[in-house]
Amino acid sequence: MNIAALREQITRAHQHEAETGQLKQQLAQQLPHLHPAIQLPEQDAQGVLTRFVSAYIDQVPEVLEAAHDVAREAGIESQIKPVLAIAEAYFVTPPTIMDGHVGLDSLLDEAYLAHRLVEEVNDLYIKHFQQPLIPLDTTVANLIAHQLIGESFANQLDEVVHHSVDNLLNEESFALESVEAYREKLSSPDTGAAWKRWPCLSRQLGVGLDLDQSA
Repeated sequence: MNIAALREQITRAHQHEAETGQLKQQLAQQLPHLHPAIQLPEQDAQGVLTRFVSAYIDQVPEVLEAAHDVAREAGIESQIKPVLAIAEAYFVTPPTIMDGHVGLDSLLDEAYLAHRLVEEVNDLYIKHFQQPLIPLDTTVANLIAHQLIGESFANQLDEVVHHSVDNLLNEESFALESVEAYREKLSSPDTGAAWKRWPCLSRQLGVGLDLDQSA
């Protein structure tokens, strides 16, 4: 995995934002129309939302790198590495539906693809191991990103993710001896200790989601 290339691309996008303020302007236009379920502080709502998007994007290389390390230790690198490679490819060679998107605006879409891909893999891990590959709760952050991207386009991105996961991970992927050995290892109290540094991303950044709210 070329994590350095991802970080370099993110750095360039931050430079583009510093020069143009494009994302900041876009979010300012979106603020009055955000779904009421998205909860922002009254003070500096635009700043909080901008920092949320930046952190959501910045975290992708760390998450992919960490997921690769865990998969390698678990003996299932051959199953997970192709999935992570797709998440990496979302950044390096984005799907054609991304055409015309630039800067942090573009990377928000690409970060959403990567985070959603990891979320889908996590769901499969919970199904088979009763715990996620990465105990990083991005569910709320992904829902917020979904709203920021826009329902129609975000749904298209979700379809890309589902297609990727369906093609690469199946029941046979979790029926190997190495997976069974990993399943036994999960009962160890030491397993997962390295992941305690992953907080709920949205809560950490001061953006909440009230699912009881309706439009």
